[in-house]
Amino acid sequence: MVKIKANGNEIALLTSDTDYISLTDIAKYKDSENPADIIKNWLRNRNTLEFLGAWEKMNNLDFKLVEFDQFRNEAGLNSFVMSPKKWIETTNAVGIKSTAGRYGGTYAHSDIAFEFASWISPEFKLYIIQDYQRLKQEESYKNKLEWQTNRYISKLNYTIHTDAIKNNLITPTLTTTQIRHKYASEADILNMALYGMTAKEFKNKYPEKEGNLRDNSTIEQLMIMNNLQILNADMLKSGVSSEIRLQKLNEIAIEQQNILIKNNQKALQELKKLK
Repeated sequence: MVKIKANGNEIALLTSDTDYISLTDIAKYKDSENPADIIKNWLRNRNTLEFLGAWEKMNNLDFKLVEFDQFRNEAGLNSFVMSPKKWIETTNAVGIKSTAGRYGGTYAHSDIAFEFASWISPEFKLYIIQDYQRLKQEESYKNKLEWQTNRYISKLNYTIHTDAIKNNLITPTLTTTQIRHKYASEADILNMALYGMTAKEFKNKYPEKEGNLRDNSTIEQLMIMNNLQILNADMLKSGVSSEIRLQKLNEIAIEQQNILIKNNQKALQELKKLK
């Protein structure tokens, strides 16, 4: 659960295609014991209903205008009572939602939540907006980072599939004995093809290292492993024996690693900067 931190106060944020901010948490700033009553009092306000109605008209084609007009006419009367559930169910509103469970409560679209925060405290609203903007900036950076990573990986993989085979071998060439050995799993076959050892052999050889074999791999090795997994799956479907698969995968691993190291230093350096 993502949370906004507004001047030391945590406010839950439901994130999907649209952000919904917890009105319940905002209301606790005014009354931590009875936040639901604070929200109901706000909903009774005629100005609030005018704002909510305007928002729904702009964003909700299924908003029930007749029912809304009735609420608007009653707003301000001493007998008028409004709750989030009543508003949602009667008008088919989408700007406010009520949820149950661990993170249950009343949530509202960020436009509406900021309006509610203004009613609670203009200063508190500014703290909410400030941290909300920080979260959105972080989200934007992560999306950009993911895009850049995919871009560099695509560039490197394109080179692997189009460049000529080089002769300088980096991944160890397997012996006939190693190729003919019956390995316990497909993972061991892939590890042998790329690293020249199984996961167990790695642990025995490097007991001081933390994590498994792949945890200690370079970016180049992880990229090649991803390609080997795809190729191995295709060969498995075609019924290719484990011996032939291992030999082919080892040859491909050598070829791809050599291409990456020799021809893609600049792209690899850019990719490593993103880690």
